[in-house]
Amino acid sequence: MVGEALFERLPDNWKRIVTVRAAVGLALTVALLSVVTGVLQIGQETVEYGLLAGRVPDAVQRAVGFTGALTGFLMVASALALRRGLRAGWWATLILMPVTAIQGLLQVSQYSLPLVVLSLLTIPFLLFTRKRFDQGLSLTTTQLAAGGALVGVQAYGTFGAYALREDFDGIENILDAFYFTLITSSTVGYGDIGPESHEAVLFTMTVVVLGVASFGIAIGALVGPAIQARITKTLGKMTDSQLELLEDHILVLGYGELTEPIVDELANSGREFVVVTNNRDVTPELTDRGIAVIAANPSDEEPLQRAKIGRASAILVATNRDAEDALAILTARQLAPDTRIVAAATDRENTQKLKHAGADTVISPSVLGGHLLVRSALGSDESDLIEQIIGSD
Repeated sequence: MVGEALFERLPDNWKRIVTVRAAVGLALTVALLSVVTGVLQIGQETVEYGLLAGRVPDAVQRAVGFTGALTGFLMVASALALRRGLRAGWWATLILMPVTAIQGLLQVSQYSLPLVVLSLLTIPFLLFTRKRFDQGLSLTTTQLAAGGALVGVQAYGTFGAYALREDFDGIENILDAFYFTLITSSTVGYGDIGPESHEAVLFTMTVVVLGVASFGIAIGALVGPAIQARITKTLGKMTDSQLELLEDHILVLGYGELTEPIVDELANSGREFVVVTNNRDVTPELTDRGIAVIAANPSDEEPLQRAKIGRASAILVATNRDAEDALAILTARQLAPDTRIVAAATDRENTQKLKHAGADTVISPSVLGGHLLVRSALGSDESDLIEQIIGSD
């Protein structure tokens, strides 16, 4: 695609800016500006500003003010879907961006200029990061049924109330019928519309019962997973939305005695990294320290893909089990052929084997320790020692 090709041509410092987080942050900022400018347009008189000043009717300005606030809330939903890496969220955000820009122009307000400019600037970011949002929108049967029931009840109440409009006080058109259904099924009931016949009373009772039931089912099925994800995040586990935002991170495969100082060094450096390990004993300890962990076999493809191995800047493999490390390196090299892999060999005779498995650099702690001991005993200069060990065959 054109966007991806342009992204590959960008300098490295620009690539660090044009990221998934930047796209999500810009989308949320545009959503906030759209809501704020829409509310300002509805609530108070604004000074007309821009090329369209004096050319847009007042009715249109008020309409785009109301719809601008509505578009802003829709943008918040699309940005949340964008944060989860959903392709549907990417398409929704890409469609809403020019809509917000047009609404900002039609508002002809001095407050709308930042909205227009930021909306237009966000579109290239979305195009550059298009392939990063590749997750399909997967809904369970229960969620689909809950959404269908909610829509069905609203349709039933709207068309039923419109058909019985002669038996209601205050229903004259389809909008009135929808308004009646919404406030009745949600149990708000302002009392401005009321039934005037036994048939209308019975119909209203069915709308109340079905509406309350459909709202309850929808909240449980659609909002429940989001609450569960929040609880999971509180307990220290990575959610799918967190995994989708991983980029330019370091991936640590496996966990053992050799891995502990590596993880400590990474944690102190402030670099973003993820540990993939099937050691269930260390997982709670790492999560308590705020370290991102995926509890899975590091030689399996699925957890490495979840950890966004294709976006990782480097891969570290350093446990005290060379055979398992070789399998993890083989899998990692297959999934990320261009990513640098650094490994540690517990037995120095396995150094070449780990290189053949796909590691770019293999360090033997025993060889490294021997060199350091000898140099320290002889009082030799150690400034270039590490580079000499890494570069030697």
